[in-house]
Amino acid sequence: MLQQTQVSTVIPYFEKFIQTFPDIEMLARANLDHVLGLWSGLGYYARARNLHKTAKKITLDLRCEFPSNLEALMELPGIGQSTAGAILSIAMDTSTPILDGNVKRVLARFHTLSGYPENTRVKQLFWELAEQHTPKTQFQIYTQAIMDLGATVCTRSSPNCEYCPVKANCKAFKKGTIAEYPNKKQPKEKPKKAARFFLIYNNNGEVLVEKRNSKGVWQGLWGALQRPLETEPIALCEQLGFKASTIMDHQIGNSFRHTFSHYHLQIEPVYISISLAKSVVINSNSSMMWTLTDNLLNDQTIGISKADRLVFEAFIKVNDHDK
Repeated sequence: MLQQTQVSTVIPYFEKFIQTFPDIEMLARANLDHVLGLWSGLGYYARARNLHKTAKKITLDLRCEFPSNLEALMELPGIGQSTAGAILSIAMDTSTPILDGNVKRVLARFHTLSGYPENTRVKQLFWELAEQHTPKTQFQIYTQAIMDLGATVCTRSSPNCEYCPVKANCKAFKKGTIAEYPNKKQPKEKPKKAARFFLIYNNNGEVLVEKRNSKGVWQGLWGALQRPLETEPIALCEQLGFKASTIMDHQIGNSFRHTFSHYHLQIEPVYISISLAKSVVINSNSSMMWTLTDNLLNDQTIGISKADRLVFEAFIKVNDHDK
């Protein structure tokens, strides 16, 4: 949970997650929808999917025996070399280097190591330095200390160099070039995409939601029907099997931008009112269901993206205003 996410944000999610899944067997038995539901709002949902896959692999394939060497750990979904190193060092009493973002920043400044850290050649240099610095004794303390040093003292902006315990040997501090390290990647303008999010609702107060099964950051999450920008409301409804006579009204909401790490998505909500005497299964499609909006927003057994939550919350406000 702490990957790419601040501690203060993670704590309430972590506490609820551990309360729900106190051991790996319970997590392995859980439905993925429930796992994603507890993760909703935290972002980077691949972490949740990988955590669930790993729990299943350890429980079913490895018979609850957690791997105890680097290669075996790195075969688990979502665990790379640095995470595996941290597990071995802190939990398994094995001296193993780590190289997360905080450690890279400390090493880059301490050695004035030039080059973008994710460059293959530069990354190899970082690993060599990480190996050199990792002690053979008290390595658990060292591993935690260097991560904390980067997170609390040698921070990305406004580092507290005066309180740094290694400043006397830090080359960047001596040269006054702290701000230059680690070297940044040349920024590229993020590509822009656009989509319509269709929120179809009936006269029973229910909305039609769809489970995203295509690969992507929202895989496995429920939400509005995401379609290309040129999709027309009536055409979509007919495609879903609704007769034109059941379409009561449709309106376009205020568009907004949702930013991912690698692109911007401009979202145009479209609200469609359908007249139905009762909820019906849409083309026997198990990836769609009718549900009450409040259930969707508050049910922690299914996952919903932040962008979808904004669409549904805006819909609720409009409906409350019209009543």
